Amino acid sequence: MSHSKIEILFEDNHLIAINKHSGELVQPDKTGSISLEETVKQYIKEKYNKSGNVYLGITHRIDRPVSGLVLMAKSAKALSRLNQMLQEHKISKKYWAITSKKPDNDEGTLIHYIRRNEQKNISYAFNKEVNGGKKAELKYKVAGKSDRYYLIEIELITGRHHQIRAQLSEIGCSIKGDLKYGFNRSNPDGSISLHSREISLIHPVTKRELKIIAPVPNDKLWLYFQNIIK
Repeated sequence: MSHSKIEILFEDNHLIAINKHSGELVQPDKTGSISLEETVKQYIKEKYNKSGNVYLGITHRIDRPVSGLVLMAKSAKALSRLNQMLQEHKISKKYWAITSKKPDNDEGTLIHYIRRNEQKNISYAFNKEVNGGKKAELKYKVAGKSDRYYLIEIELITGRHHQIRAQLSEIGCSIKGDLKYGFNRSNPDGSISLHSREISLIHPVTKRELKIIAPVPNDKLWLYFQNIIK
């Protein structure tokens, strides 16, 4: 992916926020695919004529088939402050998920204990504490519906491996296209219908209030939901 294709949502001297497309890796892995991290570093190098290595800190990752907002730090100072803010729950992250089933309640809090199987790259959500399980918490509300699908808005309280996917699957609301977590068929482009929609925070350096929103993928169903939520 050339950096002309990256969609920059916000940039200053300290932070850069990108709208990731489904299928892109955030950081390099064993597949050898070009990652968003490498592409953004190349963009910064060329835009600012930097010689040598470019600093870029990743504050959070989203899964390869997921789209949406990824916030990166352009300095070590910004990264360490962002990491501290994440630990103190001072950064609000909202996701949108499309499901074919509606949760029993229109809004609520889900608390599970998530255990990760690294070999299979899957996480299991349990209703009670289990050996090796980490507490996972999110808030959700049903934000919209079409003739066949529901839009669930999620606010993450913790950030566990595949947390939203595992927790929604556990309550019988697998995300559209997510075969790994129980949906019955894949999306044609290999994506799953989960989108990192919004991040709100106090800027770690300038201390200004910052709210960044990532437009949804160019897909008829996504665009329908984005339009009715406005």
